[in-house]
Amino acid sequence: MNDRAQEVSLTVNGQPRRIRVASHHTLLRALRDQLDLTGTKECCTEGECGACTVLLDGRSVDCCLVLALEAEGCEVTTIEGLAEGERLDPLQQAFLETGAVQCGFCIPGMIVAARAFLSETPRPTRAEAVEALSGNLCRCGGYVRIVDSVLRAAAASA
Repeated sequence: MNDRAQEVSLTVNGQPRRIRVASHHTLLRALRDQLDLTGTKECCTEGECGACTVLLDGRSVDCCLVLALEAEGCEVTTIEGLAEGERLDPLQQAFLETGAVQCGFCIPGMIVAARAFLSETPRPTRAEAVEALSGNLCRCGGYVRIVDSVLRAAAASA
């Protein structure tokens, strides 16, 4: 295995970035360790929990499963990139208003996954929202409020 650092050019939260990464480093590790974007959480490192969900060219992905080198030329959006200045993304605001944030560990991944979902399904049913978030685990069991938040954000955007 070649562990020599290689340069990767990508856009993160609207900003062009160039980083050097080892061939085996994940996008998760690059975001957290090199770019100090710690909103994206490291948990299972197996793509099972969704805590590390980011948007990669608009698609929801578990970045613990994506090599940093695979993000060459891509647009990456993390939880930090959803707000516009001091104005929260409607999903972030809805999560606050409904009290969906408990321990907060899963929330960044939930919100990012929900953002991708609402981009494709702007007026979802409750069942569709539940299904869309099924790859994101909440250890506090706050699913009802989380889904309520997604539906609230969808209604506010309608």
